[in-house]
Amino acid sequence: MGSSQLPVIAVVGPTGTGKSDLAIGLAQQLDGEVVNSDALQFYRGMDIGTAKLGPSERAGIEHHLMDTMSVREEASVATFQQRARECFAEIRSRGKVPILVGGSGLYVRAALDVIDFPPTDPGVRAQLEAEVRTQGDGQLRRRLAEVDPVSAARNLDQRRAIRALEVFLISGRAFSSYMPQREYFQPAVQIGLNYERSALHEALEARVHKMDASGLAEEVVALLECGLREGKTASRAIGYQQYIDFVDGLIDRPAAIDQTVIATRKFARRQITWFNADERVTWFDPTEPGLLDRALEMITQRAVS
Repeated sequence: MGSSQLPVIAVVGPTGTGKSDLAIGLAQQLDGEVVNSDALQFYRGMDIGTAKLGPSERAGIEHHLMDTMSVREEASVATFQQRARECFAEIRSRGKVPILVGGSGLYVRAALDVIDFPPTDPGVRAQLEAEVRTQGDGQLRRRLAEVDPVSAARNLDQRRAIRALEVFLISGRAFSSYMPQREYFQPAVQIGLNYERSALHEALEARVHKMDASGLAEEVVALLECGLREGKTASRAIGYQQYIDFVDGLIDRPAAIDQTVIATRKFARRQITWFNADERVTWFDPTEPGLLDRALEMITQRAVS
């Protein structure tokens, strides 16, 4: 089957399940190129804590949308959507197959689905942030409940609550009204990877210990010199937030490791919940033999159906 007949392939699921390895295997078999949809792998220098594959680990497969931002910058889903789709078109123009890989659920949907993104206005957001700093977020949440009860009922964190009210003030539409239907903007298949729960927990704990041994603390020190502390997205990343506290002397190394393990497991649960809600995802256990062959068979079946 020619590459032009194949859909966009997305490899999704919780962190630590081998998505990058499967994506490389698929790219080798299907003459594909990888497009990153892990929001933290956009950042230059955030390598160890994101388990980013280095150039020598990519088996000669072209990878797109990695190392495109400084840690001071804030990631934008709307910008990512545009760039990811430009990558898809460029890869297709070379007769190859785009393979999207990552566990950042909203970014995956932005790349694959028909989505109308709500507008932004830094001035409006800054005003709301100033009000929260001086008055707390009680009034903000009451205003949000009046104009967008659906978003208010989701118990959003403060940053997302500000964003939801910002959207209403700009557009007159509830933030929740922008939630998309599950409709691909072009043919696609999603391959989900997930372990049995206890095995996943063990894998994630081992992964954090490996990151620590590989120099995560030293990576954080180097990134702090590049402005990590000022980055709204990067400084809050799991592992980096905990190791900033370690570098600052607020916690010791074992506490940084333990807190990172706990936060990673919670994040993995949220990822599983997100992708489980999408019935279009076909799930595989990466510990079972023949993963690559089974994934290739599923892709071929979907392409001809």
